[in-house]
Amino acid sequence: MSTTLFSRATSMCPTYCKSHLVFKLLKKNIDKASVVISVGSQRPTSSGKSRAKMQAWQIHQYGDNRELTPTDKARAATIKAPNELLIKVHAASVNPIDVRMRGGYGSKILNALRKRQGGLSGSEFPLILGRDFSGTVVETGQAVRRFKPGDEVWGALSPFRQGSHAHCVVASESEISKKPKSLSYVESASIPYVAATAWTALCTVGELKERNAAGKRVLIQGGSGGVGTFSVQLLKAWGAEVTATCSTDAVEFVQGLGADTVVDYRTCSVQKELARHPPFDFVLDVVGGSTADDSFELLKKWSNAKLVTIVTPLLKEVDNRGFVPGLAQSTFSLGTNLFRGLTGGQSYRWSFFMPNSRALERVSQMVDAGQIQAVVEKVFPFSDLPAAYQHVERGHARGKTVIQVADSS
Repeated sequence: MSTTLFSRATSMCPTYCKSHLVFKLLKKNIDKASVVISVGSQRPTSSGKSRAKMQAWQIHQYGDNRELTPTDKARAATIKAPNELLIKVHAASVNPIDVRMRGGYGSKILNALRKRQGGLSGSEFPLILGRDFSGTVVETGQAVRRFKPGDEVWGALSPFRQGSHAHCVVASESEISKKPKSLSYVESASIPYVAATAWTALCTVGELKERNAAGKRVLIQGGSGGVGTFSVQLLKAWGAEVTATCSTDAVEFVQGLGADTVVDYRTCSVQKELARHPPFDFVLDVVGGSTADDSFELLKKWSNAKLVTIVTPLLKEVDNRGFVPGLAQSTFSLGTNLFRGLTGGQSYRWSFFMPNSRALERVSQMVDAGQIQAVVEKVFPFSDLPAAYQHVERGHARGKTVIQVADSS
């Protein structure tokens, strides 16, 4: 997808041009993909060993769980660029984004990335889903210096790659780090995607850092799922005062993760209850819809308080309308909320998942230091992956759903 499309759409909204938000982030992701393939086309990287087939779960068209098909004849993952590694998957998680991608969510933008990154000329199918994983390095590209075969790693794959619901994956150095020594493979597989998503929202887009988070009042709208549970722990480790919303049966669970205040959205009006508290410096929205709109009223005014949402209309609008109309409609929506924030001296921002090896390295250190724990709700065997998708699709998660791929735990 040409980044010119972003320029054409965003030029329709002058307000957007004053903000360093999601389109810049997406452009960076697209450009990063171009760099990888251009570098890979100049130097051979693989040892040339034949890996014709592997076991995996694939879909051959978008739809429901009936499209998930097991096979032992999937095209084997192979290194194509100097900074890539071949990794044996021991465990992987199932995220809500995997369920949505099974149904075709984001397919237009992701296929454009696949074409630009890997020269995809036809259909994206058969497609392997799954974003995060833990495993061991099998082989490295010529430019890889930080890892060697046998290293235990974890990572979160870019969404244009074939995914982790397979016996092997190919990842770049920018998508992985050494896994925490204190965690099993199953526990490790529960963290990378939510860690990278939360890190992008809180730190890259929201500009919260370890050095400036202490004492900040932060609200997490949706505190019991994967991103919410990780964010609570990260922010508490950095000294923030954390309030989170969740349902009745998750209140004690979220409190146990360290949240200072937990609001049960089933037993009270969240908006009225939160309005009784002092205003917030930062709101992380994991819910979307009216929740994000209502959160404006809970921010401090004229103090550069920030509202960051990870639930945006961009991919859905492009899927439904096409590239230019979808981007234009999304830009209009973004601009409306930007203007609303400006009237109160507040900042409104979108955030998307981006792979981040440096963030994973820091999170690994925090895990081994006891500051962050893996929150695994349920573990499924690889052979029962459709049941894991069904479990995630029901919603109301209390942490992460993990599939055990290899025999080791």
